Amino acid sequence: MSDWMTQLPEAAQAYLEGRRLDEVECVIADLPGIARGKAVPASKFIRQEYFHLPDSIFYQTITGDWGEAADEDEGFIERDMILRPDLTTATAAPWTGDWTLQVIHDAYDRKGLPIPCAPRNVLKRVVEMYRKEGWEPVVAPEMEFFLVARNLDPAKEIEPMMGRSGRPAAARQAYSMTAVDEFGPVIDDIYDFAEAQGFEIDGITQEGGAGQLEINLLHGDPVKLADEVFYFKRLIREAALRHNCFATFMAKPIAQEPGSAMHIHHSVMDLETGRNIFSGPQGGETDAFYNFIGGLQIHLPAAVAVLAPYVNSYRRYVRDHAAPINLEWGRDNRTTGIRIPLSGPSSRRVENRLAGMDCNPYLGIAASLACGYLGLKNELRPSKQFRGDAYDGVGDLPRVMGQALDVFDASTALHAVLGEEFARVYSIVKRTEYEEFLQVISPWEREHLLLNV
Repeated sequence: MSDWMTQLPEAAQAYLEGRRLDEVECVIADLPGIARGKAVPASKFIRQEYFHLPDSIFYQTITGDWGEAADEDEGFIERDMILRPDLTTATAAPWTGDWTLQVIHDAYDRKGLPIPCAPRNVLKRVVEMYRKEGWEPVVAPEMEFFLVARNLDPAKEIEPMMGRSGRPAAARQAYSMTAVDEFGPVIDDIYDFAEAQGFEIDGITQEGGAGQLEINLLHGDPVKLADEVFYFKRLIREAALRHNCFATFMAKPIAQEPGSAMHIHHSVMDLETGRNIFSGPQGGETDAFYNFIGGLQIHLPAAVAVLAPYVNSYRRYVRDHAAPINLEWGRDNRTTGIRIPLSGPSSRRVENRLAGMDCNPYLGIAASLACGYLGLKNELRPSKQFRGDAYDGVGDLPRVMGQALDVFDASTALHAVLGEEFARVYSIVKRTEYEEFLQVISPWEREHLLLNV
């Protein structure tokens, strides 16, 4: 037991110091980013090298239905995958009633090969493609989300949570410290849970929506950061439930309010020198910097189906509503889809503002990195820098899920980076989901069409 414990990250060891570990949650992210897995007694986890789950978890839609994405020759037989723990991901589950750890697992087939449609494997594949070129990708995600009143009726509109003042959270209060204080008890628990799990928060701010917050994470390894976002979503939900509210990562939960994004900051280091390849010896912008932007501009339309994975996601891309409508790029310009933040040469980076907070963090980061990789490999050039308000420009993003999937399906270049089998499975599952949605009649349709057409 003690030998096994010494392999855990420092935060996990500190959490368990002087305590008896009761349970281990063995988890893996499915396509939506939901944690699937098993909870096992600690004594059993210590003895097991792996456990099994059926591969069908990657064929499931967000509603629990199934896409017909199984192997055509064998059919839907739900083959067992071999799930092996990555002990570097072991972290506390501090909201539980006993002493529990969570451990992320990687999925393999019977031959020991990575399951190609497992989201963490997709991201690992993209990162490895960078490393084979002598590059080390670095990312920093920003997480936006809403704290809302408990909602048990899907027919009822989502409302902001009640703040400590007894008033509903107010909108249009971006960066207000008073607004942040309204959610003090929830934020305190978020900080406490994050500290117990060994996560470092770079900052929490109030965003423009009613009850909307943003958490920034420090830059680092893409897989590690995706793991943290995966864990953070659960952490934040648990903190909210302690205070009689819900945390939601929907892209657009409240009409007339801004949506929630997962902005992704990118830089790329040279593996030999450790230098940022976006900056030259004298600190100027390099061809690689422009190639990366060019890759985003050319290939992000095909990646939107991954960055905006639900029908609700496309409600976020609204003109003058804090989300991009096109792929213009500009320096220190938050109206463009691709923003170059203020920075020195060593920290020069490119921000992708398209991804919604509803995307799977592994897949969203993988898709964004894949576009930049294609730009670097093919030496793609961006359009001229946009100056001014990009909302005055033409919208060039897919506006509905079906259109986005058509563009995704046609992109053989993106499939080659993310993996053809992943692309096949993802498209089938998402089309199944979209067809489910099209069977639903909305209140708008009943209100305006029932007696008027």
